[in-house]
Amino acid sequence: MRFRNRREAGQELGLRLMEWASEGELPNPLVLALPRGGVPVAAEIARALGAPLDVLVARKIGLPGRPETGIGALVGEDPPLFDRRALEMLGLSEDRLVEDVAREREELKRRALLYRGGRLAPGVQGRTVVLVDDGLATGATARAALRHLRRLEPARLILAVPVCAAETATEMRSEADDVVCLQRPWDFRAVGLWYDDFEQVSDEEVVRLLDELRISTTDT
Repeated sequence: MRFRNRREAGQELGLRLMEWASEGELPNPLVLALPRGGVPVAAEIARALGAPLDVLVARKIGLPGRPETGIGALVGEDPPLFDRRALEMLGLSEDRLVEDVAREREELKRRALLYRGGRLAPGVQGRTVVLVDDGLATGATARAALRHLRRLEPARLILAVPVCAAETATEMRSEADDVVCLQRPWDFRAVGLWYDDFEQVSDEEVVRLLDELRISTTDT
């Protein structure tokens, strides 16, 4: 099964989560998207649940010279979370990646400021938090995000993605209380292969969607 676009994927995830909500299993929900691709998906979930939407900005740390190959991830002011096995296989040390981490942290701060416009991040403690992305390959960024959120003490932490590599979906169960994934192909290869339309999401679209479902300061 392929999705027409991120919006359709979000609508299908929203229907699944609405079933839980109707049974009282999603009290006080907060939907957090991993930008940029997760935002259109998360917007549909937030609409379905009548829940506030915000972003949790995370950055992939790429292999030097091959930035598309993720070997770690960064969230907020947390220390970087590296794939230790990948570092060992590649003969890399964290010291060699200091400049890459610093660059990604600056980009993370830039995006967080752009997307929120100076608004504070929403309070997580005691809430049902639904973390959303448009798909997971290795899951490195989602793993870092889930660990960051766990330290903030949500009542329940749910990872919701339209498509996820089967092995990664299994691994994520140790990071989240629940994992909702509509497709778990063994021949995953890449997220974009599971969408008819996988155009890059712009910063402008992220800001527009957040403005449509803006969290008031009383929700923080």
